[in-house]
Amino acid sequence: MSGITSSRTANRALVAAALLITAGASVPAVASSTAPAPSRSGSNGPAYDRVADFYGAYVDAVTDGGSGTLSTRLRSFYLTPALRTRLAGWEHRQHADGVLRAQDVPSAWKVTPGDSGAGHTWSTVRLTWGSAAHPTYTYLTVQSDLATKKISDIKPRS
Repeated sequence: MSGITSSRTANRALVAAALLITAGASVPAVASSTAPAPSRSGSNGPAYDRVADFYGAYVDAVTDGGSGTLSTRLRSFYLTPALRTRLAGWEHRQHADGVLRAQDVPSAWKVTPGDSGAGHTWSTVRLTWGSAAHPTYTYLTVQSDLATKKISDIKPRS
């Protein structure tokens, strides 16, 4: 009888081991990466940050054509009234978007801070056009008022 008992005990041990192995195989591995999770942040910083915020939101609004009046509201918030008036005239003459200085929407944008003086600061906005394999760029000089951080002029870079 002891042979039967030891045989049952051995079988039970094998079944238990098989169940543990199967259960262990179905538990996902724990990621041991030390890379931080992606994040974005912002602050009420320099005027060129405002220019970057504006161009990021504006390009998104114009790209998403169904966004209604968002591009107009963004212009009202970020641009001075005088610039909005000048852009309306330019757009009427050129039949293009005065903020982008184009009839199309860029695939990407980049803002670089520039010089400051006499109550203003200038940023360079690089707009990316075309495919990733063959990009082309246009550059704009964007003037902001230091007191309000509002964009007061947009011109092609000379």
